[in-house]
Amino acid sequence: MAKFNHLTERTARLSPSRDDASEHERWEVTVSRFDSWSLRVLMVTLVAVAFASAAETASAESPATLVVEGTEGPGHGQHVVLVSGDEEYRSEETLPQLAKILARHHGFKCTVLFAIDPDDGTIDPNQSDNIPGLEALRDADLLVLFTRFRHLPEEQMKELVDYIESGRPIVGLRTATHAFDNKPDDPYARYGWNSKEWDGGFGRQVLGETWINHHGGHGSQSTRGIVAQGQESHPILRGIADGDIWGPTDVYGVRLPLPGDSVPLVFGQVLSGMKPDDPPVEGKQNAPMMPIAWTKTFSGKSGKTARVFTTTMGASQDFSSEGLRRLLVNACYWAVGLEEQIPEASNVAIVGTFEPSAFRSNGIRRGVRPADLIKDK
Repeated sequence: MAKFNHLTERTARLSPSRDDASEHERWEVTVSRFDSWSLRVLMVTLVAVAFASAAETASAESPATLVVEGTEGPGHGQHVVLVSGDEEYRSEETLPQLAKILARHHGFKCTVLFAIDPDDGTIDPNQSDNIPGLEALRDADLLVLFTRFRHLPEEQMKELVDYIESGRPIVGLRTATHAFDNKPDDPYARYGWNSKEWDGGFGRQVLGETWINHHGGHGSQSTRGIVAQGQESHPILRGIADGDIWGPTDVYGVRLPLPGDSVPLVFGQVLSGMKPDDPPVEGKQNAPMMPIAWTKTFSGKSGKTARVFTTTMGASQDFSSEGLRRLLVNACYWAVGLEEQIPEASNVAIVGTFEPSAFRSNGIRRGVRPADLIKDK
């Protein structure tokens, strides 16, 4: 900015006074006296300003959609669609920050979708029947899903089902195990979390488990990540050691063993309190420990086999953990087949500011629109 100010001042000095020349003549003198260095500075400045203003958008055509354009990186050319919508764990805070990390540090183009109040256009996770913009999934390379008990209208649910059945990869966070609450008379009833037609619905069949219970004490026992024995060299775990992952949310219960070809990567050690250095509880809660991150495959109607990664962590407070951020970024690389390009320690630095809200029902920050998330505060 200092160089730009200097350039402006220099332009003013080179221009003759109003008494000596016309506006046209003064402009000609100014242009003729610009040297090549000044022009280069001007062009670079204009390009930088244009890029910054275009990097994140919420267009007039899709005001409910946040788009973060990717910069250079291994993910350049890949489109990730991140779908939020839960009442408790602040997915509307986690996913925009994950999108910014994936885009700014790794090159992925990211589109973030939200539960939207149709009356005023604000983000409202309690609006369980409206996530506009799901048509973005039509050209997506990866779906990152963090919803809870949604019962979407048929036209919106169809976009999700078409993607899920296409054989493209999926990353599911926390309540995605019980992402949908489709009713028995719904055309997509089998995707519901408690489906009897398709045991456990989307959660069990695609991700590996549906909602079971709180295995740890909700709000009183936090979670420490322990790397699964024998999986230390898995690309998703690159740069992650025991204890690197921690979050104040509790461990979810799952049925053991996980179904099909599921491979546990991280187990959740139940801690006695809500601090990272609290000791683990003794007894059956940690014997055995529950998986909190695993891989799986799913073959839908297309016949293609999708890579699937699931973690039962992911609340916005959990996302303050560098280890969890690294786990999710690495999982996105792996899901789209870029595991060989996962660095030894993926860049997961927070973009802008990130001040997560405490997880609780109705803990949403009211009056926020996707457009308000464009610029880092």
